[in-house]
Amino acid sequence: MIRWMCFPKYRNIEAHMYDIIKIFETVYPEISSENHAKQSNEVLSIVTEGLKQLGYFVEQGKKKEQKIRVPVSYGENGKTVLSFEADAYNEELKTVIEVEAGRAVMNYQFLKDFYEACLMHNVDYLCIAVRQKYKRSCDYQKVCDFFDALYMTNRMQVPLKSIVIIGY
Repeated sequence: MIRWMCFPKYRNIEAHMYDIIKIFETVYPEISSENHAKQSNEVLSIVTEGLKQLGYFVEQGKKKEQKIRVPVSYGENGKTVLSFEADAYNEELKTVIEVEAGRAVMNYQFLKDFYEACLMHNVDYLCIAVRQKYKRSCDYQKVCDFFDALYMTNRMQVPLKSIVIIGY
């Protein structure tokens, strides 16, 4: 079963974020970390068609022209000076989606995703999909615990309106 949590917890989940969850629920038998050890790009390819139907641009491969780049800052003549890559992006919904697998917690990839989304221009919503379990680690729970602490302590101002963590 797909698990998900929306942060901050005092906000209800936005409809467009719930649409993302429904895509993961539809393909759960194919991506379940209980039964499969798929890499993040494999999971992304399985949810790609559903995300495209929702209007997302989705990374198509590892080549530069297949990547989705979201601007962070601009320089002379409005040229993008800095941008970060995202697995999927919907400019109209101001939403970035990142799909992670084994590196999500072990290498703190979810923190990099969070940091980059906070800096991206025209991004208000972030969805991070992680394995529920990786080896002996409960990755989904660890990521949720981190965001619980972040919002509970109120020591940082988060520029995003909402973050949804999906455990697959």
